[in-house]
Amino acid sequence: MLRLTEIKLPIGHTEEDIRTAILKRLNLPEDELLGYVIFKRGTDARKAHAILFTYTLDVEVQDETAVLARFSNDQHVRVTPDTRYHFAVHAPQNLSSRPVVIGMGPAGLFAGLLLAQMGFKPLILERGKAVRERTKDTFGLWRQGVLNPESNVQFGEGGAGTFSDGKLYSQIKDPRYLGCKVLNEFVKAGAPPEILYESHPHIGTFRLVGMVEKMRETIQSLGGEIRFESRVDDIEIEHGPGRQQVRGVMLASGERIATNHLVLAVGHSARDTFEMIHKRGIYIEAKPFSIGFRIEHPQSLIDVARYGKNAGNELLGAADYRLVHHAGNGRTVYSFCMCPGGTVVAATSEPGRVVTNGMSQYSRNERNANAGIVVGITPEADFPGDALAGVAFQRRWESQAFKLGGGTYQAPGQLLGDFLAGRPSTRLGSVQPSYTPGVHLTDLSTALPDYAIAAIREALPAFAKQIKGFDLPDAVLTGVETRTSSPIRIKRNAHDLQSINTRGLYPAGEGAGYAGGILSAAVDGIEIAEAVALSILSAANSASG
Repeated sequence: MLRLTEIKLPIGHTEEDIRTAILKRLNLPEDELLGYVIFKRGTDARKAHAILFTYTLDVEVQDETAVLARFSNDQHVRVTPDTRYHFAVHAPQNLSSRPVVIGMGPAGLFAGLLLAQMGFKPLILERGKAVRERTKDTFGLWRQGVLNPESNVQFGEGGAGTFSDGKLYSQIKDPRYLGCKVLNEFVKAGAPPEILYESHPHIGTFRLVGMVEKMRETIQSLGGEIRFESRVDDIEIEHGPGRQQVRGVMLASGERIATNHLVLAVGHSARDTFEMIHKRGIYIEAKPFSIGFRIEHPQSLIDVARYGKNAGNELLGAADYRLVHHAGNGRTVYSFCMCPGGTVVAATSEPGRVVTNGMSQYSRNERNANAGIVVGITPEADFPGDALAGVAFQRRWESQAFKLGGGTYQAPGQLLGDFLAGRPSTRLGSVQPSYTPGVHLTDLSTALPDYAIAAIREALPAFAKQIKGFDLPDAVLTGVETRTSSPIRIKRNAHDLQSINTRGLYPAGEGAGYAGGILSAAVDGIEIAEAVALSILSAANSASG
């Protein structure tokens, strides 16, 4: 097949229009086009009055060789690459020990799935609950202000991405098309087929719940084992010359589980785990992340600003945005995890702290658009100290948000106009915030460091030059957004993906500092599974030889 890129058509086009565009692009008679499939479809909304769909198409023609010869100098006509996933290895007949995976977010889920598909029968340990029980606990915080520290937005089957927009795109380089493997597994588990070709696919929370359950069933059907409410409190390490070696884990229940291959996929909020591995001498280091607020506008305002007269068109759906501003104080302010037609959610995992995040359902039909407006920070400039200084920094501002919100898990909030004017908010305007358990209006000027407040105050009017109405005085800011990414990196070797000083330990996903979002974490989980499988096979061959 041939891959055609940059085929652009108006949003109201028909299937026949696609076929006609292919014939015109390749200068072919109709009978020589045997068929086509859509590989990717994106939206070009740079001109709101003339929005286009941009296609990448895989095309079957009668004489592929002749067409390629005619377009040999055209980078937009190429042979379709092979995007099928090829398993690295398969498990030997007699496994001496099985790999253990800690955490069942996207990285742990896909590491476990791939290991199971290769025949390694992994054991997955998840500190939280199964996804439906976890959902009930999460709603307990949202609706009643009751936090379960072991079962919430951060902890439990599916990971933090379960309560998000379910975005399935990233900026990672993916020469092996591992992202295609991820998307195909999601479709098999019940995701809508269009995620295979939409350039910015998403799933939404309710669909993710059912998909995660089906993937769990697949792992179990292949011999894998999954244990919920099984928090790992310690890692057993054998110390030897040159490098230490993982030998097992200890659960909170007191049970010891032996393993020589341990995947650590705990997510960016497993602070007690970070503290434990630091004490155990496993090498970690502080890394940059970002802090800020959630902002809410009417979704209709964003739709009109982005799509003009086409706002509300069902083919386009709810509009999103990506914004960046370089502030005068040297800080970069940007939009993060934008959720069209979504809600702001309570995302804390620790008592006495407030954390916000954003979530959308597949329909994206809630009244507000929300996004994080965050400021980049670094260990060197903003939280110098040991490897866990970023965790302490996050906790400080989350505790301050709890205090400013009234100490009841309500989030501190302020109208944008009041925030820019430097005065407390006392009443809501036209925008009703979506955060539950509720928003306590106040002055957010002490909710973040002074440099972050100054940079955000400068950025908001600048963003209005890109999105008309973004500086709407009644837009609502809600604090605080602190868990944009992990505050640490569990450093690993490039060649075998093991910890740089602990053999048998495979740091994975967001918590390890090697991913950002569902897709990149899932891809990282696949690569980790391959590394584990190759190591186990190598050890088995050495033992038998």
